[in-house]
Amino acid sequence: MTNLSAATATNPTNLPPRYEIRRLTDEHIEWAKALVVHTNLFYSPVWPVCYPEAKTERLYRSYHAADYLVRHQIGSGHSFGVFDLEYRFRREESKPTGGKLYWELKDTTLDADQLAEQMDFPLVSIALAYDGFHPLDGEQIGPLVACLPLFGTFYHVLELRDPRDPTSWQPTGEKQVLMRNATCTRHDAEGKGLMKALAQFLMRYAAEQGFRGIQIECFADAVTKVWSQPPPPFKGTIVSEFNTYDYEEEVEGEDGVKKTIKPFGDLKQRATKVYCDLKP
Repeated sequence: MTNLSAATATNPTNLPPRYEIRRLTDEHIEWAKALVVHTNLFYSPVWPVCYPEAKTERLYRSYHAADYLVRHQIGSGHSFGVFDLEYRFRREESKPTGGKLYWELKDTTLDADQLAEQMDFPLVSIALAYDGFHPLDGEQIGPLVACLPLFGTFYHVLELRDPRDPTSWQPTGEKQVLMRNATCTRHDAEGKGLMKALAQFLMRYAAEQGFRGIQIECFADAVTKVWSQPPPPFKGTIVSEFNTYDYEEEVEGEDGVKKTIKPFGDLKQRATKVYCDLKP
């Protein structure tokens, strides 16, 4: 463990000694953006299916568009990442700064592996979050939704199906509800329990900070499971959900005739909104 570790006596990382949880800062913004778009556009159970064409070109656009989402959350001071202490740099010039992203954002012929080769840094998993009292600006999220239109649909449908009275959970001041947005693990680091350990670390951290709850929208079964089944004394509740395969919308065609469409096509994925009560 290094002096950069976010672990404390009351909030250990519960990870093998190879890995360390650290608070993310401005120096990690570009790395976090790369992780978010690379893992989502190539390895998510959703986006590669919904947007199978021109993934690298979409990744480049999304990388720029995700800046506000990532910057807002890292700037909140409540975002953390897992670092590989045994990471071996691919390029000598990456060592002086502890890592470097080499994307030029031009060559659209590069595939997932080639792009990953250019992500020469030890950050392998992230959990971005922000204080719900300082919400995201919908207008500044717009460019990201333009890159991934169904990203907006995902949140909109979960919001419409949330039966709760907003006053029953929404924050009225700082450090009441922590909002989670962006859970990503590098493809070559999956299956090691990093996401779960980081999520549970964040639960303990938020509780110690005085937050009463954490809310997260999930588009992956493993993430839903971790947040809806947290360790005691916390309690997770799925407050809203839908299945992409069953979801339909009515739209008006150019001829003025209304028709029913399935925005997510044949994708079969459970989408959930989970509220984790830290003080049940």
